[in-house]
Amino acid sequence: MTEAFRPSGRVVVTGLGAITPLGSGTDRFWPRMLKGESGVRRVTRFDVSDFPTQIAAEIDDFNPEDWLDRKEARRVDRFISLAVGAATMALQDSALPTEGEIAEHIGVLVGSGIGGLTFLEEQIQRLKEGGPSKVSPFTVPYMIPDMASGMISIRHGLKGPNSCAVTACSTGANSLGDAYHIVKRGDAVAMVAGGAEAPINATGMAALCAARAMSCRNDEPERASRPFDNDRDGFVMGECAAALILEDFEFASSRNARIYAEIVGYGMSGDAFHVTQPDPKGDGAYRSMKIALKQSGRTEDQVGYINAHGTSTPYNDRLETLAIKRLLGDHAYSTPISSTKSMIGHTLGAAGAVEALICILAMRDSVLPPTINLETPDPDCDLDYVPNQARQAKVDFALSNSFGFGGHNVTLALAKPE
Repeated sequence: MTEAFRPSGRVVVTGLGAITPLGSGTDRFWPRMLKGESGVRRVTRFDVSDFPTQIAAEIDDFNPEDWLDRKEARRVDRFISLAVGAATMALQDSALPTEGEIAEHIGVLVGSGIGGLTFLEEQIQRLKEGGPSKVSPFTVPYMIPDMASGMISIRHGLKGPNSCAVTACSTGANSLGDAYHIVKRGDAVAMVAGGAEAPINATGMAALCAARAMSCRNDEPERASRPFDNDRDGFVMGECAAALILEDFEFASSRNARIYAEIVGYGMSGDAFHVTQPDPKGDGAYRSMKIALKQSGRTEDQVGYINAHGTSTPYNDRLETLAIKRLLGDHAYSTPISSTKSMIGHTLGAAGAVEALICILAMRDSVLPPTINLETPDPDCDLDYVPNQARQAKVDFALSNSFGFGGHNVTLALAKPE
C-alpha cells in the first residue's frame, strides 16, 4: 500500500466525533446548539458551596463503559475515556479501514490542556490519608495529557505517528493543525486528531476561581457565558472531547470516503506578552488569522464565517474583535462571527477541536450557530456575532480561532469540499 501511495498535499476531514455538554454525538448536540440551548448548570460532581463560581458545563449522558472495558473505564481519568469515546465515534463515522498494514500509517494526535487532574487530585488525597502505599501505580500514566492519544492508539491498533499537543486553550486547534501537517507531508495517510478535557473538579475550579477568570453568575447558570456582551464577567468552564479523522485527499477519494471539509490553512503565532492576558493590540490573534488566510489562498472577502475564541472575558472579546477588524477591514462588519462557548462553556484543551467541528457542520448544513446571551453588546464589540438565534447562510470558507494562556494563538482555515 505505502509503496504506491504518494501524498497529494491536500488534507480532508472524513469523520466527526464529539461528546459535549449538549449531548454525545453530532446528531444530538448540533440540533440543540442551533436552538440556542445552554449546557451550563450548577456543578453536581462535588460540593461547590464555598466556591465563588459554582457553575460549569458538565456532560450528563456519557458512560465510559460504552467505550472501554469495565475495569479500565473505572480506572482511567475521565479525559481519557472522553477522548476514546469521541475518537471511536469519528472512526466509525469515517468508515476508515484500520486492519492490517494500513494501521501502521494511521496515527493519533489528541491533546489535552490539563490532562488527568481529577485522577491526580484523588491520588494526592490518598497520599495524605494513607501514605505512599495507597497511591495508584497508574498515577503517572493516567495523569499525563498524552495518554488520550496512547489509549486511542491501543484501543484501535493504530501504529502511525502518535503524539500530543499541550498548549492550554489552543490545544485542540494545535492538535488538528499538527496532524494536518503530518498527513500533508506524507508521514501518515490518516490521523485521528482533536482534544479532550475533563477539568471540573475541586482543584480545577479553585485554581480558576483564584485567578478570577470565571463568571460568578451562579443564580443564572444558563445566562452566565455571554461573549461580547457588556455584562460579561468571565468564562464558564466546560468538559468535552472532539475528534476528527484527517485523511490525504487522494487516499480518501480512492476509498470513496465522504468528505466533510478540507483543511486549507493553519496559522500560529505567539503574543510574547503575558502568561494569561492577550496582547493589548490583539496582534498575535491578527497574525495567526493572517497566516491561515494566506495559506488558504483565499481573500478577506471570501471569509464566510468565523468561530471566535470568544471566551466571555473582558480582554479576549474586545481584542479578538479588534484583530478581526484589522484582518478583514471593511469586510469585518459583514462577516458573521459566533462564539459557541456561550452554550457549551470554555472546554479548554478541547475547545479548538470542537469548534473546528462546529465550523464543518455549519458549512455542511448552511446554518450558523448563535452567540446566546448577547443582550447588551459591548460598544467595543460591534460586529455581527449572530446574536441569540441561528441563521441560515451558505458558507464555503471559515476560520476557527483558539487562543491560550502563554500567548498561544492558532487559527484553522476550513473549506467546504468542492
